[in-house]
Amino acid sequence: MKRYLIVFLFLWAIPAAGAEVKFDQSYTQQMFRDFSEEVGAAIHYRPIGPAVALGVKGFDLGVEIMATDINENKNYWKKGVENQSPPSYLLNSRIHFLKGLPFGFDVGVALGKVLDPDIPYVGGEARYEILQDKGLRPGLSIRGYYSQTLNVDQLDLKAYGVDLSVSKGLGVGIKIIPYAGIGQYWVSSKPQNLTSGLRLDKEEFSTPYGFLGARLQMVLLSVTAQVDYGVVPSFNLQFGFIF
Repeated sequence: MKRYLIVFLFLWAIPAAGAEVKFDQSYTQQMFRDFSEEVGAAIHYRPIGPAVALGVKGFDLGVEIMATDINENKNYWKKGVENQSPPSYLLNSRIHFLKGLPFGFDVGVALGKVLDPDIPYVGGEARYEILQDKGLRPGLSIRGYYSQTLNVDQLDLKAYGVDLSVSKGLGVGIKIIPYAGIGQYWVSSKPQNLTSGLRLDKEEFSTPYGFLGARLQMVLLSVTAQVDYGVVPSFNLQFGFIF
């Protein structure tokens, strides 16, 4: 686990190797809307993991690597970054901490960063286990969350949402836990510090999404893979340390 934390911190510390978010003078309102939809898909606080409460003594510390498949050939990407050469995927590193509470509640925080363009963000979540995974019955949980960009010169984007997930653990000791869910998130995306003569207005919208994943649980360690389906697809890999 220490190895993955070191990798995350290294990625976080790298100066932006690619471009900053910087809107071209010819940028239109529709371009800003399309750009915001895909950035929102990358940084909204997606769940990664099954519908299982940690319990009052439990906690979960993990790191994630995520890739969001953007439409990099569209003008809203080419004219939305400083060097006009966007990547094919928004690569995103994130570290999270979840703590179990009484009565099936968990709360968590996360710190993440899209590497190119450079978009740091922070988020938090609260979730409730409606049904415990027990016997033939699957687990069911509901979750609410919030995330926002940090110190991005021309973009202030906030996202909040809710989702419902179901999961079922298979095996004893070493477990495989497949899961799936659906949700909705809302985005408020505000341009700021624009160059003189460029005028763009705030965009607000909502987006439904779904996700499929599976976790390999090995006593204290876990590896989770997940695919998200929404405006654009995202592919996620998580390494966790769970008590």
